[in-house]
This record gives sequence, C-alpha cells and structure tokens, in this order.
Amino acid sequence: MPPADLILTGANIRTLDPTNPRATALAVRDGHIAAVGDEADVRALRGPRTETVHLGGATLTPGLVDSHSHPVWGLEMATGLDLSAVADLDGLRGALRTAARVDGWVVAWGLDHNAFGGRPVHRDLVEDALDGAPAFIRLYDGHSALASGAALSAAGITGPRTFTQRATVVCDDAGRPTGHLVEHAAMDLLNDVLPRPSHAERRTRLVELLSAMAATGLTGAHVMDLGGDDVPGLLASAEARTELPLRLLLAPWCMPGVDKDGLDEIVALQAERGRHWRIGGAKFFMDGTVEGGTAWLEHADCHGQGTDAFWPDPEAYADAVRHLHAAGVRTATHAIGDAAVRHVLDTVASLGPGGRLAHRIEHIETVPDDTVPHFAELGVIASMQPPHTAYTRADHTDEWSKRLGDERAARAWRTRDLRDAGAVVALGSDWPIAHYDARQVLATARTPRGAASAGAGLTGLMALEGCTSHAATAAGEGAVAGRIAPGFRADLTAFGIDPVEAPADEVAQAPIRLTVSGGHITHRHQ
Repeated sequence: MPPADLILTGANIRTLDPTNPRATALAVRDGHIAAVGDEADVRALRGPRTETVHLGGATLTPGLVDSHSHPVWGLEMATGLDLSAVADLDGLRGALRTAARVDGWVVAWGLDHNAFGGRPVHRDLVEDALDGAPAFIRLYDGHSALASGAALSAAGITGPRTFTQRATVVCDDAGRPTGHLVEHAAMDLLNDVLPRPSHAERRTRLVELLSAMAATGLTGAHVMDLGGDDVPGLLASAEARTELPLRLLLAPWCMPGVDKDGLDEIVALQAERGRHWRIGGAKFFMDGTVEGGTAWLEHADCHGQGTDAFWPDPEAYADAVRHLHAAGVRTATHAIGDAAVRHVLDTVASLGPGGRLAHRIEHIETVPDDTVPHFAELGVIASMQPPHTAYTRADHTDEWSKRLGDERAARAWRTRDLRDAGAVVALGSDWPIAHYDARQVLATARTPRGAASAGAGLTGLMALEGCTSHAATAAGEGAVAGRIAPGFRADLTAFGIDPVEAPADEVAQAPIRLTVSGGHITHRHQ
C-alpha cells in the first residue's frame, strides 16, 4: 500500500462517523483519509516523505465549513472604512470626517441601522462631515447603502428608478433622492463610478482572506454569489500561484427577469471548477431584510412595509426553481420573512420526493410554529447564521425587533426548534455581514444573542454538526465530506479544547492547532 502524505497522532478524534465515533490517529493520502484508528493502525502507512504531526491531545474534528459566506464579493463589500463599531450618528460623522479618500471617494461598510437612532436613512445626516466628497456607505446587511449627494450626481441619479426586482432609490416627497439605496439593483447604479481594485489586488486580498479564515478552523465555504466579473478567472489565477486555503463551492445568483436562456447559462456554469473550487447550485432571493423594510412578511411591519416579494411575480421564481431542479441544479434561496419562507417551502413541495435535501433556505429569521415542521417533512435544508443575532437586542429596542413587533421578534432565529423538529441545519457567518470566525459561529449557535437569546441554543454536538456533517449534506456532499472516515476528504480541524464539551465562551476563543483542507496543512499554530 502506498505511504501516506500526512499522519496525525495523539489526537482526541471526533469522527462524526456512527460506525467508528472516536479514534486517536489517522492517515491522509492524495487528499483523502486513508486510515482512521489508533497509532498502530497508521504506523504501516508511514514512509520516508510522510509528514507526521503529534497533536498533543488536541480534539480533531471534520473540517469546519462556513455554509453561507461571500469571500469574493465580500472583498468589494468590505472595502474602505470599517464602520461596524459605530453606535450612533455622532460616531458616524466623526468617522467620516477623518476617513481616508480613495480616488477622492469615501467608501465605507458595516454600518448598523441602529446607528441612526430610529431616524430615516438620509444623506443630510452626514453631508456636513464629508466636505463635499462623494461617499458610498454600505449598511451591515449588504442590502442597502447610503450615498452622498456628490455620489448620486456622479452616478446620474436624480430621481426614482424602476427595476425588474424589488429595489428602490428612496426619494422624498418632492422626488429628490435621499441617498438611501435599497437592494442590489439600486446599489449597483454606482458600480461604474466607484473606485475599483485591480485584478492583482483582488487576488492578493482573496488569498489573504482565505488564509485568515483557515486560522479560525475553516476548511471550506459555501459561497453565495459568483462575486462579480470573471470570478472563475480570478480563482484560476490564484490557483496558478498557490493552493487555495479553503475549498469553495460557488452558487451564482438567479435574479428576477431571467429567461430560459439565462437559466440554461446557470446550468452550463455548473461544469466550471478548479483544484479547490467549483460552481455548484444557484442562489435566489425571495426577499430582502427586515431593517430595510424588504423582508416578505405575511403581515406588514410597523412601517406598513414588507408585503412584497423580491420577485415581483413569485410564481416566476417557482418556475425558475423547477427548471433548475429538472436540470439537476441545487438551489439556495434567501428568505427572511415568514411569507418568503412559506413560498419557498411550497415551491419545494411542488417538486415531489425528488426535492428532498436538494434545496435550502438561507437566513430564516422569523417563522411561526406551523412552518417549522415543514423543513424536515419536505427535506428542505435550513441554512442559518447565528452571529446575526448580535444585531438585535433582548429587550426588542433594536430596529429589527421594532419593525416586526414583539410577537414576531419572539420567533427570532429558531435554530434549535428546527433541529429538534428533525431538520438539517447548516451554519455559517454570512461574512462580511458578520465576522467569518468559525469559532464565533459555533459559540453563538449554542448561546444566541439579542432577540434570539430567549430561545434555546444548540448543544455542542449540534453546533459542530452544523459546520461539518450538516454542511456537507447542504452541499450534496454527505457521501464524501463532513465525517472522518476512510475515503472521505481530508478536511480537518484541530482544536486546543473539545468544542463539544467545553463551554461556549471558551469555544469562541479556542486555539486552532491545525487546519487541513484537501490534505494540505493551511494553518499551523505557532
């Protein structure tokens, strides 16, 4: 038998393989697990070029996967001044006054809606801090932005626009743009005038970002976009120079107005892949965000908004899903509000038994009791991001909770309810909406924050499964990933503590001793 490339010993291995749940050593060959057991079981696979690492009692688990992330598109979203720590308007104005200019622009990101203190988002609130500079400020949700007057002028935005998707250039009673741009089509109006990094800069930043992600224990990510122009080319360019630190599964967007040719283009894209990345699936939006008033709700929010779907014709969405399903393409649909979630569930139900475990819903921020059992009944995967709960408050004084009202806010992020009902629940961060640190995902899944803190969290094992075996099922890869067993991918994470038994706050800070993706060591604790 050929020798192993890598042998790991001295570990507390949680395999998540029910036939062999615990072990102390394993061997890796050609990117896959060659043997799992104790040191005697792998000794014969040691050769002259085998790298052997003694883990000193570290807990080794299947490699952590972020089931919802934007590491390519997010490089654009997370460009410029980081406003994530800004708590109020004074802090925002102060940050903008001293912000560095990029080609004369102020570009910023990560601003919490709560910083406006309940005021409507309006450029008049920040113009005096910009000294006439064009500014583009992305709010934390990634679905809205604030543009200054100079930025609107540069883009030729002088009034409302009509879009094929639910999007809005918010205007005052006189028809003048307030600077608040809601949803992707409205924000994209500034794409041609915003400063842009070069291809080489994007490639360098991507590899640096993926390396930082690997240092938190991540071995892979489900990328919920195709990240702009020529992303396959960008990834191929990066792989020509190095091994990608994370395995990437990318789902291109499918937007309202798409025709049969557009759907067939998405089908054709499924063939594109590299050594450590591939296109697999399609990403839909059924609604937007609660704070932006674009979550699709069964009853209007407190501002009288939220009663429209992102797809102006929701049945056209269902037809598109059915077309892709018939072609063997998995789908992931952003659905935050109760009406949006229900429509996606009904669409999957229309597919029959063949739809089981082939389609997923992203976010699921508020749903009533009668909706929860349908996930397991239909085999719809729940993809949820526990760190999002930190944008809310337990007393419901945050913008998310105030928009929904107490009854709906009490249904916040029902991760444990879905698991207890038998659903597959895959966990992620939604970086750059929340930090990519996988340990924070594990910890907040166990101890939800804000409006979700009144509900039960996941157990330590459930949280680990959400980033491993359930993530693999969500990707259609349960037969090759998410467990430590012979023949499975050698995607592995070694913790300095046991992430299942240790308290959640310790898991959030746990040392990551080793990260292995595809048999390659991508992070080693020094």
